[in-house]
This record gives sequence, structure tokens and C-alpha cells, in this order.
Amino acid sequence: MTVRTDPEGHETDALFELVDFEGARVLEIGAGDGRLTWRYAGRAAYVMALEPYEGSIARARERLLGRDLPIEFRHAAFEDFAADSDRDVFDVALLSWSLC
Repeated sequence: MTVRTDPEGHETDALFELVDFEGARVLEIGAGDGRLTWRYAGRAAYVMALEPYEGSIARARERLLGRDLPIEFRHAAFEDFAADSDRDVFDVALLSWSLC
């Protein structure tokens, strides 16, 4: 049996009702394999997608091959990113299905 994630788009619809991504700089904490990232990234100016598991980042990059989306996947846990980063400004921060 094939598992389809949110085939009706309920999660995406709810996200768009709550957040205006148009031109936003987004920090997604715990992006996983990008299952949510690609759904909103086309509306954003820039997405920094953090993920502590390299395998998940590899799957996300494969999933997004050939798509021209403003996403930078970074192999890092949030606490490491926050401690080692210059002061970046994000308009939106997402933490979806993650225990970072």
C-alpha cells in the first residue's frame, strides 16, 4: 500500500490560512525530507531548512531536483544553528512534526 501525505491538501490549506509566505524569509526547523518545505517555498523569498539527519536532507534534495525553489537545506540541529549563526532575520519560523 502506498502512503500519501495529505493528498487532499488540508495541512497545506491550514498553513496558508495561518501564514503569509509571500516574499517572506522562512526558517523551517526540522525540515526532514522536505515534505512540507516544497509546498510553501514557491511563495517565499528564501527558505533556510534545518535538519539534523543527513539522510533526510539527501531525500529532500532528491525530491526537489529540477524545481527552482529558494531553499537552502542545512545539516544542523536548531541549537547548533542558533549558536553558530550570524544574526539572521526571518519573517516566519516553522516547527512541524519535529522534536528539536
